[in-house]
Parts: sequence; C-alpha cells; structure tokens
Amino acid sequence: MTSARVGPVSTPRRRRPSVGDVARVAGVSVGTVSNVLNKPELVSPETRDRVEGAIKELSFVRNGRARQLRQGSSTTVGALLLDIRNPFFTDVARGIEDRLAVDDLTLMLGSSDDDPRRESKFLRLFEEHGVLGLLVVPTTHETKHLAAIQERGVAVVLLDAPPGAAGLSSVWLDDVAGGALAAGHLLEQGHERIVFLNGPHSIRQCQDRREGVDRAVLAVGQDPARVVEEITLPRLDAAAGEAALAAWVAAHGGAAPAAVFCVNDLVAIGVQRALRRAGGFALLSGCAVVGYDDIDIAAELAVPLTSVRQPRHEMGHEAAELLLRQAAGEAEQHTVFQPELVVRASSVPGG
Repeated sequence: MTSARVGPVSTPRRRRPSVGDVARVAGVSVGTVSNVLNKPELVSPETRDRVEGAIKELSFVRNGRARQLRQGSSTTVGALLLDIRNPFFTDVARGIEDRLAVDDLTLMLGSSDDDPRRESKFLRLFEEHGVLGLLVVPTTHETKHLAAIQERGVAVVLLDAPPGAAGLSSVWLDDVAGGALAAGHLLEQGHERIVFLNGPHSIRQCQDRREGVDRAVLAVGQDPARVVEEITLPRLDAAAGEAALAAWVAAHGGAAPAAVFCVNDLVAIGVQRALRRAGGFALLSGCAVVGYDDIDIAAELAVPLTSVRQPRHEMGHEAAELLLRQAAGEAEQHTVFQPELVVRASSVPGG
C-alpha cells in the first residue's frame, strides 16, 4: 500500500476589516467613524459608543500606513545599529523607543553588522518605507551619504558617533576618555603590560578607545608600543574574545596575561570563559580584566566585571529627541556623554 504525500493546505487569509465595515455595522457614515478615531470630541457619546462597539466586534485595527499616506506624514523612525544582539545596543534601542512612544511614534530596527553594504541596503529600505527620520550608527567615518538622505527630506542623527557631515545632529560618548579610564586603572594596579582586545580601527569607537589607552600610558611616562599588546578581533562578541585569549594562553605555555582590556563587555565575558576553561578559578582570578559598556550582566558574573559605563538608555533617548527636533526644522545639535569607570572584583587584587 502506498501513501501519497500531502503538502500543506493553505487557508484563505481573512480580509482585514475596513473603516467601511465598521461604518456598516455601526449604522453610521465612514466620516463619522473617522471622527471617532481622530476627533472623538465631535461625536455624540451615544454614536461614539456604537462605533466603538463595532470596532470591538470586528477586531478593527486602523491602517497606519494608509493613514500616513493620506496625511503626508510618517509615524515611523528607523534605527540602524551595529548589532542589536549586543545588550549595549538593546538598551540604546529601548531609550529610543521610550522617547518615541511619548509622541506615539514607532521604531523600526536594523543591524548593519559593521558592513557598509548591509548598511546601504537598510538605509534604502528605511527610506523607501517613508520613515520620518533615521538614527544611524555609521559603519565608516564617512557620512556624506547620510547627509544626502537628509537633503531628500528624511531627518538623520548620528548615534554613538561624533559630528560628521554638516547638518547632521549627533550623540556619542567620549571613547577616548573611556579608553584612558580603563588603561589608567590597570596601570594604577601596577600592571606593566596590557593586552588590548580591540576591533578594527575602521570602527570609530575602536580607534578612539585605542587613542585613550595610549594617552593613559603616555601620561605615566611609558611607551605604548612597549606596554600595549593590541589584538584585533574579527568580531566584537564573546566567542571572538574567548578564542583570542585561549590562543594567547596557548602561545605562552598556559600562562595568562596579567591585565586585559576588552573593547566591550561581551568580549570580556569570552575572556573570562577562556581563562576559566584553561586554568579554572586560579587562572581567572590571577588576570585583571576590564570591559566596556557595563551591560547589566557585568555585575552578575562569577567574578564581577570592572567596566567603563556608558549611559545607554540616556544616549538612545537623547538621540531620538534630537531627531524629532531636527525633523521639526531645528538646526543641528550635538550631545557628548562622559564615561564612568565601575570597579569590581575582576580587576582588583583579592577582589
């Protein structure tokens, strides 16, 4: 006996209820339904109750896209971040979302993965969607293409990046100061060598954090070329940090570096994991590790992580605020936040 393979059965999609359907069920005109949705004070309580009852009965949801096309205005903002998987950017996105919600605006998110081609694709999709504005963490130092988008009528704010092309507002953290805080702390603990797990200098934050490290080393009269061993990672995540530190330990006969500064907390988590796997708690506790961002989990690790704190939510909130001001016709504005070093057990002897 043979059996025939039956493919999936498609179910006809239910038609989305329209304003006309609501009007028919409520026994009113389409204009009355529109008034209930947009200017309820113009409608009598009795009629408003009938329309709202019909809306509930039909599970009606207004078509926001059609509405913005009729009104010629958008209620959506696009944010293009480096990697939404990174908790730093998740918190930034929440700050953006909280500010937009005040004005009943919605947020569309994308990750560029530090790839200019992927960035270009998302920028095009956002612009085609007709967003009110764009918040962008640029993948390169060049931002003229973003200024060109703004010239076409879409407000643009640089996020986590200093001022770029003329006319673009910006929100960023002083990463040179942040790098100096991290390296200065390790030098104060008596460390004469620092392994710096960094990303490519094409990423502005990575370049600035290295500049800060060098500044701290020079401030104590030392030569950065002798003190700092920089390792460039292919990705800025825990797996890359773990692989890089494991390779360093293997190349040094199982010994750990005395001090490691990581470009972000995810990399630092990978470093701690590599140390624990290579030599247990003894190796882990013998290596001073400093991260960057101070994501929530940093304080909850087995060895709580010293980290350079960025005000993530505040940065996102401020970027959204500047975007809305720019969309309203205000001149460009720039906000720079200052980092804070949060010292925990991972970098303090006996901590």
